[in-house]
Formats: sequence, C-alpha cells, structure tokens
Amino acid sequence: MAQGVFNRIFGNSGQETPTSALVPTERLQRRSTGFSEFIKWMARDEGLSVLDVGSTSPANITFFIGLGHRFHQEDLLRLASDKSLLVPDGSGGSAFDVDRFLSENLRFQREEFDAVLFWDLADYLPEPLVKPVIERIHLSMKPSAMLFSFFHTKDAGAEVPFYRYNIAARDTLELQPASSHKLQRVFQNRHVENLFHDFASIKFFLGRDNIREVLVIR
Repeated sequence: MAQGVFNRIFGNSGQETPTSALVPTERLQRRSTGFSEFIKWMARDEGLSVLDVGSTSPANITFFIGLGHRFHQEDLLRLASDKSLLVPDGSGGSAFDVDRFLSENLRFQREEFDAVLFWDLADYLPEPLVKPVIERIHLSMKPSAMLFSFFHTKDAGAEVPFYRYNIAARDTLELQPASSHKLQRVFQNRHVENLFHDFASIKFFLGRDNIREVLVIR
C-alpha cells in the first residue's frame, strides 16, 4: 500500500445508545472489503504476529494459526468493564483508572506485532481509555505493520447492537450477537485523524451498513 492519506470520509458525532434493545438474536454475514485487503496484505509472509483486541473468537484463532501466523488475544472491552477500575475523583464522582488499566493490560514488547485487529472498540471503550490504548498499540506495532478497525457513522441509529466479529472467510465476517455494551460515541473526521496521528497512512472503505472500514499503516 502506498504511504499517505486516502479518502477520508466520516460521519458526524452521535449520541449514546440506551441499554435496551441492544442484543440482536441472530448471526449475520458481512462481506468486508477492508478485511479482504488486510488479509491480502498479510499474505506477503508467514509467521507474522497478530494481535486481536476484540471479543475472544475461536474462529479467529483457528483462521490465523491455519495461515501460519502467531496469534495473541486480549479482550479489551471485557477488561475495561471491570468496575474496580472506577475510582473516586475527589469531587464526589468517579474516574477511570487509566494508569492501572495500562499497567495490567497490553503489556507487550515494543514493535512486537505485524498486524492488529481493533474492530469497533474505539466506539465502545470508556472515553479516557481510547487515546492511551491507541498509543500503546502503536508502540507495540512494528514499522509498516497494519491495523484494521471499524467506525460507526451518524446514520447507524440510536440502537446499535454490539457484535463479536468471527472470521468466516478471507472476505467475510460473521457478526455474532454479544453482550449489551453501549455505543459511547461516533467519531467525526478530525477525531479519527487525531487518534491515528502517529501512524504513517490511513485508508477508508465506506460500507453499506453505516460502518467505515479503516486500514492504518504504522
């Protein structure tokens, strides 16, 4: 992939989603141009190190090991849901303990991974954690490593279901209904650019289901 910035197209800011009606009842099949490009890029070599920070998926583990790659799983959204990470903020409220979270999770070597599956976590993680997590993952990626992610658009609607992403084929994902995590935000153009400002290049694919697919090069 050529270096540079391509086709920046994003939705506007959205509102938080109520917890009701968030868990759908059936699995869906989704063709993914971005994921297909991600897999084609990985086909250049065997024995790559892959990090998946989404919900644990046996299908994903089997898929990448079958391609001859090394696979590491870290379910960040589940780990970030630990209530003990909310601490008093000194004014009667609570704050997320980012330092403790990072001291206990994402403890990787610098430049350890060739590829990262980030999925749509930026839309669901607690706000104080989003940038620090992206920064930590950036440090753990090798030069020219690739990250694949999704971002919801403003047209996704108020009741966005949360899915576990299972790899069904090189260009197809199975969306499995998962727990009722609430959509926290919908990123605008400038916010997404700021998230990945330390990366070398970014490419976007506009899906038909109110999702932007994003490929980012370290």
